[in-house]
Amino acid sequence: MPSTLPEGEVAPRDGSLPESAVAEAGERPFGFYLHVPYCASRCGYCDFNTYTAKELGGGASQASYARTAVEEVRLARRVLTDLDRPVDTVFFGGGTPTLLPAEDLGAMLAAVRDEFGLAADAEVTTEANPESVDPAYLEALLEAGFTRVSFGMQSASSHVLRILDRQHTPGRALQAVKEATAAGFEHVNLDLIYGTPGESLDDWRLSLESALSADPDHVSAYALIVEDGTQLARRVRRGELPMPDDDDLADKYGLADELLSGAGLGWYEVSNWARTDAARCRHNELYWRGDTWWGIGPGAHSHVGGVRWWNVKHPTAYSERLAAGESPAHARELLDDETRRIERVLLEIRLRAGLPLDVLDEAGRAAAGELLGDLLVREQDHLVLTPRGRLLADAVVRDLLP
Repeated sequence: MPSTLPEGEVAPRDGSLPESAVAEAGERPFGFYLHVPYCASRCGYCDFNTYTAKELGGGASQASYARTAVEEVRLARRVLTDLDRPVDTVFFGGGTPTLLPAEDLGAMLAAVRDEFGLAADAEVTTEANPESVDPAYLEALLEAGFTRVSFGMQSASSHVLRILDRQHTPGRALQAVKEATAAGFEHVNLDLIYGTPGESLDDWRLSLESALSADPDHVSAYALIVEDGTQLARRVRRGELPMPDDDDLADKYGLADELLSGAGLGWYEVSNWARTDAARCRHNELYWRGDTWWGIGPGAHSHVGGVRWWNVKHPTAYSERLAAGESPAHARELLDDETRRIERVLLEIRLRAGLPLDVLDEAGRAAAGELLGDLLVREQDHLVLTPRGRLLADAVVRDLLP
């Protein structure tokens, strides 16, 4: 979740939505994202809306945060009074959600269940730093109804973790996967980052092989992005560290795809690999397909039926809005049909399922014809990126949206 908020039109203080948006929401998969904005320490590359202080004043403290978030869940129920479908996915992100007691995460999940109901096969995920959980905590999450856990491993190389300002040791993430599996979690993800300054190809190979040794059923591998305003960006600007190199990133992506695919994890989104269809992150698929989600928490973004809005950024302002019985929304935008079409191209081309050809306009279909071969393949009526196309996904999008 970015630390800066975009501009937009003023959001209604009661959070109300157009009837057409609510009606459309009832026809699409529906999820909740719950943002927990606390971290024990700030990683040098992180640009998310997070805070390291345990007390930020009033209802913004860690101790009271779950109660505040529950109030927004109740607001969502009031706004979506006519929505008659259970929640398909729930995702706790941050920050580090597992800095809160497991009981707090369970209370927030229970609010979603009580207000909306959960689908029989609902996916419930929390992110976790490896050092923020232990077996008892993981067992408590499972008992509360969580079905999936995602650990931020990032690297198996100590010197890479130091550059990223990660606090855990290289082996802790692997042990956390074993603990989650022993607790009864069927679905466990490891997040990796490649392209950190000073990371060699051998370092990256070690990270991939180490991750696979823990036998997770899902791995995410993201290229490092140097975000403005971060400590990493300042170090790069001062010349202490080099910028990630595009050729190096391409080599590392190719190695990731080779090793992960060879271990039985197939790509289903440019940066994500899963062992089975059931192991895919259905919540993220909901984002990539432009479905319906309500984002709970400071700075959280939501999308319902072509209306997108984002909450006030600071936890204190967030809690004050809810305490006053008002929506915490900072601003919103109403997406017209063309904007939604463009966003479908931007996101769905990244999926293994592909982009339906009929989403493109005439110029886009002509461009697709020229890209077939090295960058795109046509599978029935969908366009799918080739391995080389995945490396050049942004360039493909620019061609498809002339």
